[in-house]
Amino acid sequence: MWQTLFGAVNIVALIGWVFLILLPHKPLPLTAVLYLGVGLLCLVYTAGLIALMSGIADAGVGGLKADFSSIEGVRAIFASDGGVTVGWTHYLAFDLFTGLWIARDADAKGFSRIVQAPVLLATLVAGPAGLLVWLIIRERRARTHGRMKT
Repeated sequence: MWQTLFGAVNIVALIGWVFLILLPHKPLPLTAVLYLGVGLLCLVYTAGLIALMSGIADAGVGGLKADFSSIEGVRAIFASDGGVTVGWTHYLAFDLFTGLWIARDADAKGFSRIVQAPVLLATLVAGPAGLLVWLIIRERRARTHGRMKT
């Protein structure tokens, strides 16, 4: 079950990234990325987290108690297939949301798709590193256009 879910969330996220990187940033594709991509991943994450934390699904391995209050507790969560799948879904949801924000922000500030594509790819591969690159690239234009415009 977890392997199937793991594959499914990867496909959902990948489709969202294809939309962001390759399709025009029009309202319908961006809305699809938000609700059918990020929203669906958030739903899967929430259901999986509830299943893990309530004990319905495998929450730990080797008698370790799964919780967020200690390194050992978090390690116990990630020691199970369910924990890895839920944790990975968390990353996918937030990275895709970050990519969507970058694309919208870049469009609002007049950056070309040629500039956006490598930043979005960096965010896909290494979320926070891609976001850092975008924050550096956008800084000068953000001052010119106003920081609140996105």
